[in-house]
Amino acid sequence: MPERLTEMLLDTWTPLVILWITVFPSMYMAPMNHSQVAPSRSSRGLNELSEEQRVLNRSKRGWVWNQMFVLEEFSGPEPILVGRLHTDLDPGLSNIKYILSGDGAGTIFVINDKTGDIHAMKRLDREEKAEYTLTAQAVDSETNKPLEPPSEFIIKVQDINDNPPEFVDGPYHATVPEMSLVGTYVTKVTATDADDPVYGNSAKLVYSILEGQPYFSVEPHTAIIKTALSNMDREAKEEYTVVIQAKDMGGHMGGLSGTTTVTITLTDVNDNPPKFTQSLYHFSVLEDIAIGEPVGRVKANDLDIGENAKSSYDIIEGDGMDIFEITSDSQTQEGIIRLRKPLDFENKRSYTLKVEASNIRIDPRFISMGPFKDTATIKIVVEDADEPPIFSSPTYLLEVHENAAINSVIGQVTAHDPDVSSSSIRFSIDRNTDLERQFNINTQDGRITLATPLDRETSMWHNITIVATEDRNPSQISRVPVAIKVLDVNDNAPELASGNEAYLCENGKTGKIIHTMRAIDKDDPKNGHYFIYNLPPEMMNNPNFTIEKNQGK
Repeated sequence: MPERLTEMLLDTWTPLVILWITVFPSMYMAPMNHSQVAPSRSSRGLNELSEEQRVLNRSKRGWVWNQMFVLEEFSGPEPILVGRLHTDLDPGLSNIKYILSGDGAGTIFVINDKTGDIHAMKRLDREEKAEYTLTAQAVDSETNKPLEPPSEFIIKVQDINDNPPEFVDGPYHATVPEMSLVGTYVTKVTATDADDPVYGNSAKLVYSILEGQPYFSVEPHTAIIKTALSNMDREAKEEYTVVIQAKDMGGHMGGLSGTTTVTITLTDVNDNPPKFTQSLYHFSVLEDIAIGEPVGRVKANDLDIGENAKSSYDIIEGDGMDIFEITSDSQTQEGIIRLRKPLDFENKRSYTLKVEASNIRIDPRFISMGPFKDTATIKIVVEDADEPPIFSSPTYLLEVHENAAINSVIGQVTAHDPDVSSSSIRFSIDRNTDLERQFNINTQDGRITLATPLDRETSMWHNITIVATEDRNPSQISRVPVAIKVLDVNDNAPELASGNEAYLCENGKTGKIIHTMRAIDKDDPKNGHYFIYNLPPEMMNNPNFTIEKNQGK
């Protein structure tokens, strides 16, 4: 190795170079029993040892390998000396040849077959391959016969700090509830270092926070991120960007570093009460609004979100608590005021309500911050609507005798306009209910008169509909049913219901009933019919026949 390269390696990697190039051969000595121990020099000279003893001792010699190392990523103008092979059978003569085989032999690692020096021919990367297994053998250079059995050894690639820490799972996203206490766990990040974790500090990581203070902190050895500031308010700032650095070499100067970004979002807690946008609301509504229809909407805003922002609404005071109700719109979180009972402008023209909005979910931690509710006043003005006429009765029952004269007044209906600016009313008969036009009505005062004669025996009841229409607004109309009962008068003579022929045997006895007569009357007197039967005048003096009332039959 050139002198300059050697000095550089010694300056930088002094502890490693010793391992890297200190590959001294040693002699393997097999244990020997007393019978195998040669006699002492005093009793026998060294040159007097038998050839058999020399061979025995030589057969026990062999390879003894120290661990070989080569520094990764090192490249220079000349190949790197990894180590030297040597067998104790080598007396330094030139008749021994060293052979190398195995991982990378001949390409990555080359051996000088005479000296046993092993050189690395290429720059090595420990992260790509950390060790190589090779086999060494010493043979006779002339005969190529093995002098020793093959011996396996390992060349390890020694790590240098050439890989920075990496956050393979970044960037990160995490959440933590707002208003969390200092030291609340947020998340954990993890960096990896491809360098050797068991050699030196190349893969010993220390974490620090580069951005995100004073709100968050990171534990140097576990990389656990925690809150460092209390009372962080989501409504003031919802998202934070935290930059975490991982540095190897235990965080000391000269170490490599890597960073990652952690986006931390504060999740909502219920720490804000609902608040009406105004203290007084004004609404107006027509008096003819249908029950259940909305009158107006109010909104209590809540700075919280989701379930924490939901509020319920109630009417807690006012002169319209039985007239109106308020419900919550689950989509808009508004309070909807609806009508429960009919309105009457002429009876009451305004209402005042006090409504309350309160959070549905309450967080016990923040009860001390005050009531999670708010109130507002609502003024509702009832406006006059152009209402249809109102009849004095929902139905009318009239009676008329069947012999009533034409144009005689049967009865009268009345109606009025309930509006303040009252309109005159015009009356008419719905002719679909009076096809024969038997009745007329005075359009101004609602008097019903007879147009054609009535016959109770033909039709006892007549049902007609009277229409009341506002003169000012003809679209405003009302209808009322009128039942007309035709009363009976005695305008029909009795009629015999049975036949007018009777038969009598010539030898009939005196007093025998020959025939029974019956009479009917189309009229319908209140107490029933009472008929008187008599023989015609021309038969009054006939001594052969008489007529008598059938009593009880």
